Amino acid sequence: MNTDLSLYGAFVMRISLGVVLIAHSIYLKLMVFTLAGTANYFESIGLPSWLAYAVFSIESVTGILIIVGYKTRLSAAIVLPILLGATWAHSGNGWVFSAINGGWEYPLFLSFIAAAVALLGPGSLALESNKMNLIEELNYRNVISHN
Repeated sequence: MNTDLSLYGAFVMRISLGVVLIAHSIYLKLMVFTLAGTANYFESIGLPSWLAYAVFSIESVTGILIIVGYKTRLSAAIVLPILLGATWAHSGNGWVFSAINGGWEYPLFLSFIAAAVALLGPGSLALESNKMNLIEELNYRNVISHN
């Protein structure tokens, strides 16, 4: 019996990363801080204001792509520099993310998750599962249903 659940582990990691990207782009940057406010923040830390709009767009699109499991590896790789940039932006605030203005441990953790998703791929239940993953998943379900 195949008891390898790694495809499901990759799925959980993929969905978690996608949801966080959507939450930080559409909810925080657009609805809470507004895009203009986010652009002002980027300027306050020495980055060009237009970069806020690019980051918002990239996080939104890659978040959706990662959730549905399409171009997962590419999307996770694209968002990795943004997450490392967020780590840098919060580096002066201390370690813990609950610190004033947020610490750097959470964006660094998300960077590692993005790297893992880029390496592992979409896992199960994805629009773009690689052929071997799909075959393994179907075989696993077949074994489970016959036991």
